[in-house]
Amino acid sequence: MSTERGASSARPRRPASAGTPFVLGIVGPAGSGKSTVARALAGPDVRVLDADRMGHDIVNNDPAVRAALAAEYGAAVYFADGTLDRARVAAQVFDDPAALARLNALTHPRILSSLRAQLAEAAAAGFTGTIVVDAALMLDWGFERECDAVLAVVAPRESQLARLKASRGWDENEVRRRLARTRSNDDFAALADEVVVNDRGEADAVAAARAALARLRARREAAKGGAP
Repeated sequence: MSTERGASSARPRRPASAGTPFVLGIVGPAGSGKSTVARALAGPDVRVLDADRMGHDIVNNDPAVRAALAAEYGAAVYFADGTLDRARVAAQVFDDPAALARLNALTHPRILSSLRAQLAEAAAAGFTGTIVVDAALMLDWGFERECDAVLAVVAPRESQLARLKASRGWDENEVRRRLARTRSNDDFAALADEVVVNDRGEADAVAAARAALARLRARREAAKGGAP
């Protein structure tokens, strides 16, 4: 396990301000364990916003999104319980950039709107703890500019392969095919403020993430103190 300082000067964070939650973005490739780490940080003074879960809620419950997806893929794209057949949609968009762009245009603005609304609600309610935003596509959206800091969780490729085989049921060829379409560990690390290398197990990764969060909050508090 190691924790490193990333280089994020090319993508500035939001200006330091008093009386608002500290917003920590967590990013990392599939199979890095980032969502496990994000969930483990939750506590009385730490709230977690899961962008992937928001996306599930949107495709399952937003009437406009449901109508658009049914029109695109057929009514059978929804199971009898009303949930989207995500595997079917993923299979169709994986090699069809135009279809993927249509799907993203439909869902991503809604996810971002939900994230921003929940952050605004927390600030309005006077919450000054930490809000962890777990979003795999944060860097693609440019949402890291709306965070106080970004933590990347990365892992050796063999660890990624093992986690994805176990959690997604993919064989090694499928896992490698998927990972080939994502940012590399170095890409995530270069755009983060700190990096946790998840190579010794969940407990060590969570401990390293908590230590990184404490350092990042301290830096932000120092920046507030130095603001004019």
